[in-house]
Amino acid sequence: MITMRRQLMGLGIIAASSLLALHAANAMNGPTAITVDGGPIGSLSISGGIDGYAYYQDPYLEHTDGDGDLFKEDGASVANLQIDIQKTTGIIQFNIEAADTGGTTALGTPFSPIGFTDGTQSGLGGNSRYKPLYLAYFTIAPPSSPVTLSAGVIGSVEGYEGTFDWGNPTQFTSDAWYVENSSSQGVALNYTFGPVSGSVSIGDGFPNDDGVFNFVQAIANYTISPTNTFSVFYGGAVGTTSYYHDPGNQFYKNSQMIGFFDSYTMGNLNVVPEVQYVYAKADAKIFLTKPTWNLAALVLADYTFGTSPYSLGGMAEYFASHTSSYDGSDWYLGPDADGIGVAAAPTWQYKDIFARASFGFVYLTNNSFSGFRVEPFADHGRSEFQSTLEAGLLF
Repeated sequence: MITMRRQLMGLGIIAASSLLALHAANAMNGPTAITVDGGPIGSLSISGGIDGYAYYQDPYLEHTDGDGDLFKEDGASVANLQIDIQKTTGIIQFNIEAADTGGTTALGTPFSPIGFTDGTQSGLGGNSRYKPLYLAYFTIAPPSSPVTLSAGVIGSVEGYEGTFDWGNPTQFTSDAWYVENSSSQGVALNYTFGPVSGSVSIGDGFPNDDGVFNFVQAIANYTISPTNTFSVFYGGAVGTTSYYHDPGNQFYKNSQMIGFFDSYTMGNLNVVPEVQYVYAKADAKIFLTKPTWNLAALVLADYTFGTSPYSLGGMAEYFASHTSSYDGSDWYLGPDADGIGVAAAPTWQYKDIFARASFGFVYLTNNSFSGFRVEPFADHGRSEFQSTLEAGLLF
């Protein structure tokens, strides 16, 4: 399993920092930055969080994968850990974020504990030389300029769902999140002008730290009203990454992604529909004998019960894919998988402490392939149930 994107929540000061308000799923109030005096550096903002969870998943998900890792029917683990230090004033700004995000789990995939050495689950980039840093970049922000420039290990702008599960309506994320890019080395040009904001970057894409700088990402946002923002995003390779340069999953590295989401708030209800399509053309030189694609359509929602500490988050998705690569790899859950998924999470939060239970169910409308990424699944029908009980501290 290659390193997947863990959507940027600490992008902070690059103009997509103005997008933080757009990417917050309002499932709960996120970390509140602490301002400290950095002496000659200036004021620094420090924020972060830690959470843990107990989980249960269908018994047939308990197995050992090809690397010898045991995915158990039930257990407990630290979920996410984040410490983010930002300088958000002056011409030279920066963001340094140490993080691990093993608790952010795509619906239908097995749980796995976090670990700074396990980039495939943590989003830290697998073989990244920067572990445990998730983000580490500086920004040039000329006074009164709508444009800024950032460079270093930057985050992805693909999709709506967040890196850290406390930024999403439930602990479970969608097919769309699963196939998106992770943080990568690169350069980003950011802008904010009136109701329009966005970012364009070029970096090393899939997988993080592969040193092939041919992956472009872009997002454009339009604030229709104080309660409604529409966003369009793109991610894709502008060249071909050779199979022999980190073999495997060539359709990720050489794909083209387009998508959009619309964040709309009405009173205590926030609703975000999103559609995303990823395509990789056939290329015999990299063993892609036929085109391959992945489609995700989903709705995220969160409802807060008045001024009480209680809220209810939810997600519903449809996913479909076609995979035709030399090694039979898949986009999500299995070759040619399509199906539906739903998740819900009643949540309680008091100031910086939160607790919630997440329940998820996925059903395959096509399971004619050999099985899920978790191979025993095909022997047990089309459906799968997962649940978690989570608690954490944000600061």
